[in-house]
Amino acid sequence: MNQYLVIAYDFTDDGALERRMAVRPAHLEGTRQLRQTGNYILGGAILDDHGRMIGSTMVLQFDSDGQLEAWKKQEPYITQHIWEKIEIRPFKVAGAI
Repeated sequence: MNQYLVIAYDFTDDGALERRMAVRPAHLEGTRQLRQTGNYILGGAILDDHGRMIGSTMVLQFDSDGQLEAWKKQEPYITQHIWEKIEIRPFKVAGAI
């Protein structure tokens, strides 16, 4: 499987955090589904200096770039305009040292 590091920063307008919180249950449900299919490795929120969520990181794995693209087309934080800037890089989880 190909692994990917997703680094995404939220929009910064006045309603950005409220939109994130409204969409968060759908995002978390999608994450649960990814975990069940073995596509989710880890993830979490990026926080500002005050502990407020301002973005996300995820490590995902898919059999193909096509499956990654399919995920992007249905990820609520993308489709509902929560993430403004998204960087997705090939990634390799290190084995036990």
